[in-house]
Amino acid sequence: MVIRLLGPVELRTADGEPAELAGAQRRAVLALLALRSERVVPIERFFELLWGDEPPARARAALQGHVAALRKVLTGSPFELRTRAPGYLLTGATELIDVRRFEALAATAVEESDDAAAVALLEQALGLWSGAALADLPDTELRRALVDQLDAARTTVLTAWAERRLRLGSAAVAVPALEQSVRANGLREPVVALLMRALQQAGRLSDALAVYHHARERLAGELGVVPGAQLQAALAEVLGGGPADGRVPAQRRRPEPERPAPPGDGPSAVEEPAPVMPRQLPRQPAGFVGRCAESEWLDRECGPERTGDGLALVVGPAGAGKSATVIRWAHAVADGFPDGQLFVDLRGFDPAGPVDPVEVLGRFLKALGMPEAAIAQDGAGRAAQYRAATEPRCLLVVLDNARSAEQVAELLPAGAGSAAVVTSRNTLEDLVVTEGAALLRLAALPGDDALRLLERSLAPERVRAEEAAARQLTALCDQLPLALRIAASRLAARPNWTIADLVTELSDERTRLLTLDTHGAVSIRTALWLTYRHLSLPAGQLLTLLAAHPGSEVDAYAGAALLGTDLPTARGALGELAAYHLLSESTPGRYSRHDLIRLFGMELFADQPEQVRRRSTERLLDYYQEAVRQCGDHVDPGQDAYGPRAHPPRAVPQPADARAALTWFIAEEPTIRALVATAADQDPERAWRLALQASGLYYAASRLIDWLSCLRSGLRAAERTGPQWAVSMLESTIANALIGVERIVEAVELCTIAVDRTSAADGFPHVRAQATLALAEAVLGNTAKAGQLVDRALELARRGGRSEQLASALGYAGAVSAMAGDPTTGLARVREARTLLADHPAATIHAWALMTEAQSLQALGCHESSEQAWIRLLTTCREAGFLHLHAIAEQSYANFLLGLGREAEAAEHLRSAILLHRSHGHLAVAVTDLLAKVEQSLES
Repeated sequence: MVIRLLGPVELRTADGEPAELAGAQRRAVLALLALRSERVVPIERFFELLWGDEPPARARAALQGHVAALRKVLTGSPFELRTRAPGYLLTGATELIDVRRFEALAATAVEESDDAAAVALLEQALGLWSGAALADLPDTELRRALVDQLDAARTTVLTAWAERRLRLGSAAVAVPALEQSVRANGLREPVVALLMRALQQAGRLSDALAVYHHARERLAGELGVVPGAQLQAALAEVLGGGPADGRVPAQRRRPEPERPAPPGDGPSAVEEPAPVMPRQLPRQPAGFVGRCAESEWLDRECGPERTGDGLALVVGPAGAGKSATVIRWAHAVADGFPDGQLFVDLRGFDPAGPVDPVEVLGRFLKALGMPEAAIAQDGAGRAAQYRAATEPRCLLVVLDNARSAEQVAELLPAGAGSAAVVTSRNTLEDLVVTEGAALLRLAALPGDDALRLLERSLAPERVRAEEAAARQLTALCDQLPLALRIAASRLAARPNWTIADLVTELSDERTRLLTLDTHGAVSIRTALWLTYRHLSLPAGQLLTLLAAHPGSEVDAYAGAALLGTDLPTARGALGELAAYHLLSESTPGRYSRHDLIRLFGMELFADQPEQVRRRSTERLLDYYQEAVRQCGDHVDPGQDAYGPRAHPPRAVPQPADARAALTWFIAEEPTIRALVATAADQDPERAWRLALQASGLYYAASRLIDWLSCLRSGLRAAERTGPQWAVSMLESTIANALIGVERIVEAVELCTIAVDRTSAADGFPHVRAQATLALAEAVLGNTAKAGQLVDRALELARRGGRSEQLASALGYAGAVSAMAGDPTTGLARVREARTLLADHPAATIHAWALMTEAQSLQALGCHESSEQAWIRLLTTCREAGFLHLHAIAEQSYANFLLGLGREAEAAEHLRSAILLHRSHGHLAVAVTDLLAKVEQSLES
C-alpha cells in the first residue's frame, strides 16, 4: 500500500487501486498518523485536526471508531496501527508514504555535489505532488498549519531545484514552476529573485523586469516596504547583464559614500590598503552525517539570505555534535560573508578554565587588520574597537563552546550585515533574553542517521551485515555522535570483533562508560565530568542522588526528598541540570535522563559513603509513602499512616481532587512499583508500608495488574519483617485485586489464609479480610457463607469507631446482601455507607455503594430512582477518572436499560463499557458478545 498526502489524501493498494477511506475525518486521521509516522500522536492532536477547539462530547469514541476502521483497511499491508499512550502510532514502511519519500529525496539532493544528479532527485520529489497537500480534509487551524509546513517544504525544494538549474544553464525549464509559485505568494522575495534570474538566463529580460516591478508594487501596497537585498541584487544583475549562474548573492555591507577623485590625471598618491578578510574556521569535520534540518534552521537564522536576526544559539548535551554541525554549516555558507569568518573555541568547560573574552577581542581585532600597537589594553576599549570594526562589515562569527552569556556578550559583531552562532552545553537563557538569540536544541541523532554515521566510520557492508546489532549499538550509545565514533573506533581497531560482540560488552551497565572511554581527552565520561564540575552544589548532589531513583522520570517533589530540602531549591537544581542537558524536561515539571547520563550518575553515587546511599533511598521511600497517603485520601479516605516517617518530606503534592491525584499517581506508578520491588529485600519495612499505602490509588487508577505486582513485592517484604496483621492486610488486598481481574477462586484461597492469620483483636485487618472473603464467596454463589462472614465483619467494624472503616465494611455488606437477593438490606447498608462518606464523594467505596444502591432500587422496581442513581454513578466515575469502575457501571446501566426495552441506548453504553475495559487491558469478551446480540436485535 501507498499513502499519499501531497494532494488529496489517498490510500492505494499495491496494484495502484484506491482503498476505501470513508469520510474526510477518517482520511484526516490517516494523514496525521502518516505525517508523524514512527512517532506517537496524542489523542488531543487528532481532536485539533478533526474538530479544532470544539470537539464533540463523544470525540474519543468517534476517533476510536476511525482507528478501528483504519486497522481493518491496513490489515496485510506493510503498515501497522498501534495503540500507544497517549495516543496512536503508525509504523511500517515509511518509504511508502509520499511525504517521507519527498523528504528523503530532498535530503539526498542536499548532499549531492553533482548538479545534474541533484536536479533529477529534486524533480522526483516535486513529481510526488498531485495538487494542494491534504486536500479535502476538515478545515481546521491544525490542518492549515500542516498545509503551510508542507507548502514551505515544497517551496524550499522548488528553489533548490531552480538554483541547480541555473547553475546548469537550463533555468528556462524552471520558469513555469517559479511563475506558479510567485502567483500563489508573490511576497516571497527569494522565489521572486530566482524567477528574475531564470527569466534573464532564458533571454526574457523584459519579463524579468516586469516581475520585479510587480513584486515591488505588492510589497509597497500590502506590506508597506521596499524590495530587500535579494530583489535589489537580482535587479542589478538583470540591468547589468551579468551572468545568471544561480549563485545567491551575499548580503553585502552598506556602500560607502563616494569620495572626490584626487587632482591630476594619475591615481591617488595614497591608496587605501585592501581590507583584511580573516578565514579562521577550523577544518570541516570528517564523516559528518545528518543534521539537514538543523542546517536549514541555521540558514534561516544566520545565513546570507536569512530571515532571522543573525544571532543563533546551538545548545545540547556533551557529545551531541554541536561544534561539528555549526562548523560544517559555516563552511557551506562562508562565501556568503565576503568580509570573512571569525572563530574561537571559548573552552567553557575546559579543566584549565574558559578563555578570557578580552584576549579573544584582541585576537579578533588583529585578525581584522588592526595593528597590534593600536589595540586597546582594557576590555571596554577593545569592545568599542571591535564594535567599530565589525559594524560596516559582513562577517560570520562562530563562538564555540561558550560557558556563559557574559563570556560572549562583547564578542557579538555589530551591524546588520554580520551574523553570529554560539554553541554551548548550557542553554544560556540570558543570551536569549538580552540579545534575542534564536535557540536550537541539538538532540541525539535520529536512528537512521546514527546508522549512517557507523557506516561512514566503519564500512557500509560491515554495518549492513549486522543491521540489527548495529541499531542496538546506536541505542546503547544514546545515538550521540561522540559515543558512536568511540564505539566505531573500537571496532575499527578490532577487525575480528563483530558488532554483536561490542553490543554484548556495552550491555553491561557496570562497564559501559569504561568501554566508551578512549583513556585520553576524548570520552563520554570525560565530557560528562567536565560538565558536572561546573554544577552548583545542589545540582551536583541531585545528579548523584538520582541514582537512587528507579523511575524514568523525576519531578521537583522527589528531587526535594532526595536532597532533603524545599521545593524551590529542588526546582532550581532540576532546572540547572536541564540547562546543562544532563536532564530533559519530558513534560512540564518532569525530567528524564539518557542512559549514559544515568550510568554516570550511578558511578558518582557508588563513590558516596554507604550512609549517604542508604539515607537517599530511605528519604525517597518515606516521601512516596507520604505522597500516596496525601493523594490517596481523595479516593480511599481514612487510611492508616502506617507509622511515623523517619525522614518526613518537606514538600508533597497537594492535588485538588481525585482526578488530579490519579494523574499524579499514574505518572509516578512505575517508580512506586520499582521502589517496592527493590526495597522488599533492602528495606522491607518501608516496602510493605508503601505497597499498602498505594493500594487505594492503584484500584482507583485501574492499574490492576501492576497493583498485583506491587502487592506481591510488598507481601514478600512483610513476610520477612512485618507483623501478622500486615501480612493479612496484604493478602486480603491481593485478593481484592484478584477479584478485579476475575480470578475469584484464587482470591478465596488467599483470603481464607488472611482471615485465619488474624483475629478480632487485630481490628480492621481482620474486618477487611472477612469482608473481602465474603465478597469473593458471594461472587461464586455461596451467599449463605458470604452473609455470615460479612455480618461478623460488620459487627467488628461498628465496634472499631472509625467511620471510614465502617463505611468500607458497609459497602462490602451491602453488595453481599444485594447478591444474596436481599435488596432492602443492601440498600439500607450502602445508604448508611454513603452518609458516612458524605464529605468524600469521589471515594471508590462511595462509588461502589452508589452502584449497589442503583442495583437494589432496580431489584425493588424503583426504576426512576434507580436510573437517577446510575446517572450519578456514571458522572462520578467520569469526573474522577475511575476507568475500571466506570466500565462496570456502563455495563450494568446497559443491563438496566435492556430490562426497560431501551436497546439503542443500551448499545451506546455497552460500546462505552468495551472501550473503557480495553483502555486498561480487559478483553471484555462477555460485553462484546452482549453488544453483538443487541445490535443484531436492533437490525432485525
